[in-house]
Amino acid sequence: MRKKSREMSAEWALEVFDKAPFITVSMASADGNPYGLPLSLVRTDEKTFWFHCATEGKKLDVLKANPRVFLSAVTRCRPLRGPKDGSFTLEFHSATAVGKVDIVEDENTRKEALRAICMRFLPHQMEGFEEAVSRSLQKTAVVRITLTEPPVGKRKQYDANGDEMKYGRME
Repeated sequence: MRKKSREMSAEWALEVFDKAPFITVSMASADGNPYGLPLSLVRTDEKTFWFHCATEGKKLDVLKANPRVFLSAVTRCRPLRGPKDGSFTLEFHSATAVGKVDIVEDENTRKEALRAICMRFLPHQMEGFEEAVSRSLQKTAVVRITLTEPPVGKRKQYDANGDEMKYGRME
């Protein structure tokens, strides 16, 4: 990280991932071509993220050929004029991480991952979960991402006095 003064903790980075409406998952195909998609992920512990998709398609083909992925998310993104110098700048919270995927075969694990995804995005609609899963489980792939190194957080944020909050300073 070039500006160490903006680096935040791994725990803080995980919170950014939790708050982001989507996380961009970047990967590389067998021939080295980049491929990235914004996906709706859920995190169930410090190292494990989940998403679901169709049981066939480019995303799964790429992940089967090369299971390494890069995650990135940005929240609290706000363009502004620098409070003290009038420069054009951007406040943000961001997080990145590196991981490895596996396509989950165990039916119980798949159901629990889908339950976690639904709880994150539709917690007030869970009364329909069992019926929806019974209709769609056979045509739904579940993918687990396990982080292979700690996530990295970065922030640019100003306090009420217009001073940048550096070195993880919280208020």
